[in-house]
Amino acid sequence: MRPALIEGAEREETVADVRVTCITKPYPQSPHEHITHLGNPQAGWKWTREDVIRSIEAGTNTFFVVDPYTGKRSDVGIVRPAGRAPYLRTYADGDWNDNLLALNQCSL
Repeated sequence: MRPALIEGAEREETVADVRVTCITKPYPQSPHEHITHLGNPQAGWKWTREDVIRSIEAGTNTFFVVDPYTGKRSDVGIVRPAGRAPYLRTYADGDWNDNLLALNQCSL
């Protein structure tokens, strides 16, 4: 499913549950580099980290990844460290994990 950017608050929309299959980092080999974009080439979308954060905050979309080995779903959430910009991270069963960083680089 392609994420939906909802412009007008007066429109009633359902929340799209969107699978993330790739990420973009400025330095792909760095295990700690920040993610700049998330996407799903098969669904035809690639968004900035900021757009994904805004969409989660607005309640217009939820995002998730699927572990290729276990098939287990991890939801994408927002981490807000004190004094730093918010970033995205996955969590499952109440625990934060690094499943986003394990995804392939987006080719879009």
